[in-house]
Amino acid sequence: MIIEKEKFIGLFAENDITITDEMYEKLYEYSELLVDWNNKINLTAITDPEGITVKHFLDSLLIFKHADIKENASVIDVGTGAGFPGVPMKIYRPDLKVTLLDSLNKRINFLNEVSEKTELHMECIHGRAEECGRKSELRESFDIAVARAVAAMPVLCEYCLPYVRVGGYFIAMKGPGEDISAAENAVKILGGKIVKISDYDLNGDGRKIAVVKKISHTPIKYPRNSGQITKKPL
Repeated sequence: MIIEKEKFIGLFAENDITITDEMYEKLYEYSELLVDWNNKINLTAITDPEGITVKHFLDSLLIFKHADIKENASVIDVGTGAGFPGVPMKIYRPDLKVTLLDSLNKRINFLNEVSEKTELHMECIHGRAEECGRKSELRESFDIAVARAVAAMPVLCEYCLPYVRVGGYFIAMKGPGEDISAAENAVKILGGKIVKISDYDLNGDGRKIAVVKKISHTPIKYPRNSGQITKKPL
């Protein structure tokens, strides 16, 4: 359920991303599972080969063009949904230690099957971001937190920055209309600093990536509960 291999590899090459035959096979298998499971549970509205290729896979991997992710980094994908960007990141960079976090157990069941059948060995965790962010085994335990989510940047920062160790990064994949500067207060309170904002084009659609460096520990009272986070953003 992705476009044929030669065209697929060429499309990614145009974006300076090299896809091997093995990567293509794993992405293909992932797409097949995605479409199959989507008939049972709502994972994505995008199920056509072109859409999956560009809006899910290419979009996920463009993160490597705009953020420097070191070898063997530990990565948590917060609110991963159907596995974006975490699963494509793991396929492209098998050295990464990827954890997928989502609040819906049905999605975690899907992701566990993806991890098993593609032999990616990812950790899949069922839980709410604001609750797991207070757990000692997860809090400030990751080199990188990523999110491709619709929540406004100040809200997303409170969900994600508590997972990042000091010296690590939170990478937010956003739409073109997002005002990243609106999150400056939240970022500062949570121990971060915005170090890079990149605008890019995804086959005619605007996209934005914000990179936040964790420069100090997140105060223990954050994250708050979800109602406070959304009703009274920092």
